[in-house]
Amino acid sequence: MKFGLDLPPQFRVFGAFFIYSFCMGSMFPRLPEIQQAMGVGEGQLGLALIGSAVGTLISLTFAGRFIEAIGYRRVLLVAIPLLSALYAVALLAQNPLAFFLLLVPVGLTIGCIEVIINIEADRVEHAIGRRIMSRAHAFWSLGFFSTGILGSFIARTGLPPQIHLMLMVPLILVATLVLLGRFEPAAHRIGSSTDETPHFARPTRTIMMLVAVCLSAMLMEGAGIDWSAIYMRNVFGAEPFWAGLAVATVAGSQAFARFFADGFVDRYSPVLVARSLLTILGLGVVLVFFAPFAWSAYLGFAMIGVGSSALFPLAMSAAAQQTDRPAAINVAALAQFSFTAFLLGPPLLGYVAEHFGIQWTFGIGLPLVILGIATAQVLAPRRSAKVVTP
Repeated sequence: MKFGLDLPPQFRVFGAFFIYSFCMGSMFPRLPEIQQAMGVGEGQLGLALIGSAVGTLISLTFAGRFIEAIGYRRVLLVAIPLLSALYAVALLAQNPLAFFLLLVPVGLTIGCIEVIINIEADRVEHAIGRRIMSRAHAFWSLGFFSTGILGSFIARTGLPPQIHLMLMVPLILVATLVLLGRFEPAAHRIGSSTDETPHFARPTRTIMMLVAVCLSAMLMEGAGIDWSAIYMRNVFGAEPFWAGLAVATVAGSQAFARFFADGFVDRYSPVLVARSLLTILGLGVVLVFFAPFAWSAYLGFAMIGVGSSALFPLAMSAAAQQTDRPAAINVAALAQFSFTAFLLGPPLLGYVAEHFGIQWTFGIGLPLVILGIATAQVLAPRRSAKVVTP
């Protein structure tokens, strides 16, 4: 028996992105309090946060057969509530090592969800004949924005982060059943390969160029999520509410931009849109690095959100549309590098923050912005594509 709302396929995709990010983002507005409770510096906290990146890489590498055997529907309906529960358990850690170990299963679950929802978004996009990938990721940002605002208000009440995340578990479970209870995976793209997906999705030259395009966006988005609250506390002495609001600012501006990105891509071109966004991202990075006032830092975080908004969705769509290999392999190859950089890079920036100042967690992204502008041409649609045997 199936529960939940009977929604059009694209709405179910939007719901999956929203709920997933809503439970994933609950922890980050509370990171300053978590750091203070553990009594550690940014470097140790950053190393602990790598646990989720390790789990994600393992999952993206080996979970393909598991997902196919169990089924997209079963895995998704279990994985999203499980992710919320695993985050709540992770916050019970008393030291960085325990935090690291408890975040590994968090990453394992994240990897499964990432592959499912991105492939589903691409298949639904193909089935209905219009772009939804950027809008789907807009709902991911909207979920992060919502949980950032909620986390900021809860932090203001003084409720411990551990209890906060425990209360999120039943909320996520109910939301999953209501919005995704009737979820059924879309059909494969017509003409796509159905070859077995290998454990390691070997990156092609095109995939590596796509990684270069979105790397600065992934790193700066991750830095905004991981370190913006601590940045506001360290640089401007912000209280928990205003520190958490920085996370919501990044996600909220990103969500706003992603809602309109598909229209701009259709009207202009992926290359022009990507280079425009990278320019905005670079300006936001510079503004955060030199911010003399709190309001200017929030403006910089908003520009980082806008600038990073559509680069990963554009790269994901380009990877899924390659015809040399199955879409699942190209999506996994891009995700293994770029999404792991999203999780692995920002935590490692904790050592940069500890030794050179929290501003450098953002300033270090400027060379990557330049790299993205230089390689954005790979997003240009090709008139024809060769089909080769991997």
